[in-house]
Amino acid sequence: MSKVTLIGTHLAEVGTEFVYGGESEACAGCPYREQCLNLTEGRRYRITGTRDSGTLECAVHASGVTAVEVEPAPMLANVTSNAAYAGSKAALEGPCPYTECPSHEFCEPAGADFDTEYQITEVVGDPPHDHCMLDRDLVLVEFGPETD
Repeated sequence: MSKVTLIGTHLAEVGTEFVYGGESEACAGCPYREQCLNLTEGRRYRITGTRDSGTLECAVHASGVTAVEVEPAPMLANVTSNAAYAGSKAALEGPCPYTECPSHEFCEPAGADFDTEYQITEVVGDPPHDHCMLDRDLVLVEFGPETD
């Protein structure tokens, strides 16, 4: 289900994904708080539409904000390969110190928690790395979007 919110004009393109970070100290006293601070903190969203609302001044976004439609977004993640199939639930394996690894963004995807199980909607296939430095047997999956 779509929700209308305000986002920095430089980010306001259909298809852009972001993790909502919540309120900034600069938001105090803003007249647009209710329209802007209406998402779930830490959740990943995808912009599905833009509104012809013009640009509003913002203390956080130097270029101002504009109205967009967003929906919770799915995320790609690496999980242990045993029992990973569409429809099952899985959790992330845990932190990985190898930030230079091509799979790091999938082992620690933005907007995901290590202590949470997520519904797998699709098994995508092999992860981007050739060898896991932590000797984990991983597969790349898509977690379905979280909903309220």
